[in-house]
Amino acid sequence: MRENKNQKNNRRSDKPRIGITIGDYNGIGPEVIVKVLQDKRITNICTPVVYGSGRILTKYKRILAIEDFTYHQFNNNSYLHDQKINVVNCWSDVQELEPGKVSESAGKCAFLSIDKASKDLKSEVIDAVVTAPINKENIQSDDFKFAGHTEYYQENFATNGDTLMTLCEGNLRVGVVTGHIPLRDVADSITKERLSSKLNVFLESLKNDFGIAKPKIAVMGLNPHAGEGGLLGDEEINVITPVIKEFKKRGNLVFGPFPSDGFFGTMSFKNYDGVLCMYHDQGLIPFKLHAFENGVNYTAGLSIVRTSPDHGTAYNIAGKGIADEKSFRAALMQAVDIVKVRSNVITNQIRPNAKQMLQDRKDQMKVQKALEVASEGVEEFDLSELEAGERKEEQVTRQQKMLENKNKGGNQKQDRRPNNQNKEHWKPRKNFNKGGNRNAGDQDQKSIKQNKEAKQ
Repeated sequence: MRENKNQKNNRRSDKPRIGITIGDYNGIGPEVIVKVLQDKRITNICTPVVYGSGRILTKYKRILAIEDFTYHQFNNNSYLHDQKINVVNCWSDVQELEPGKVSESAGKCAFLSIDKASKDLKSEVIDAVVTAPINKENIQSDDFKFAGHTEYYQENFATNGDTLMTLCEGNLRVGVVTGHIPLRDVADSITKERLSSKLNVFLESLKNDFGIAKPKIAVMGLNPHAGEGGLLGDEEINVITPVIKEFKKRGNLVFGPFPSDGFFGTMSFKNYDGVLCMYHDQGLIPFKLHAFENGVNYTAGLSIVRTSPDHGTAYNIAGKGIADEKSFRAALMQAVDIVKVRSNVITNQIRPNAKQMLQDRKDQMKVQKALEVASEGVEEFDLSELEAGERKEEQVTRQQKMLENKNKGGNQKQDRRPNNQNKEHWKPRKNFNKGGNRNAGDQDQKSIKQNKEAKQ
């Protein structure tokens, strides 16, 4: 767009500009977009820019009988309005709206929406994009040959060539090592290199996108019961565990492998900042059971911010006005938060109990080190003595500071003790005169008094 050259520097507010792609317009995408954006408070938080068609949105407005929905038409001769919903028309042809039906034209328009938004992302007209659901079949063309949004954005915006599909809801964040691939190909795809790459992306995203200073990640096993020590598969022994140990050596809080059924069933994910699963359904099934209504799909590892709701096109309820918009609203809010974290507007998102958990980890490492030393036949160091020594050092430091503060006072007597004398061995001068020395001193005082009387 010709105006893109100036839009980046013509901002009238510091609110994030969030692009929204319309998705398959015969699905529930346009419906949830209209339902979320009708809330006037949205424009106080961000500047929405919808990539699609004003005609489509107007038709859904009528279907849903939503009167309080207006927008600013953005074209080559206008500007982005910071206090209104902006709509970018991505095609000029009049499209027939058929809610619930799969059509070739709907797939083509879905791609045009994504393509236009991607161009504005590259030119920094918008700060992030929220993608409404697409049909992965009817969108396929010579221009779009990807299994989904994640693969498309990885091809165009990956920072280091790799990304991670991450599902988010509050403090629950689930990433998957293998995404949209057949289940029979999963085991062969779990390699040390791939697992290491995904863990690196996850760690960096938790730090840079979610503001967690020292993220803690749980890694799931591939096989039932995490392999049962090799009885049910050896991927945990040969691939997953060695990678986890390597990351621990670098100082990362990475644990596992855990059996996924027991891990999610006991809500153990609440003790971690992120959970890395081996394949799509291993992570998405428990995630959606816990957070289907408010779940967000986030693509970690991109140079831009991209989120989406965690549901599909839902053709069976499209156009009926019953689609739940909570997930789309959460995706919009998540995009705003990540943009602010990256811009250092929001900082220090570390969990309240993270400090204690880090201390527990340090204590655990001390015990583990002691056990390793003992098993090697080397004299084991006494942890109790070490801890007592640390406490003694802290006590001495406090005493030194108190003494320094005391000496700084103007009315305090100067400490004339030699530097090589310890406090406990130094005693006041008055205590040195004992026994006969004290009597000798008294006699001297009497002699002086008698001499004075004689002179008088």
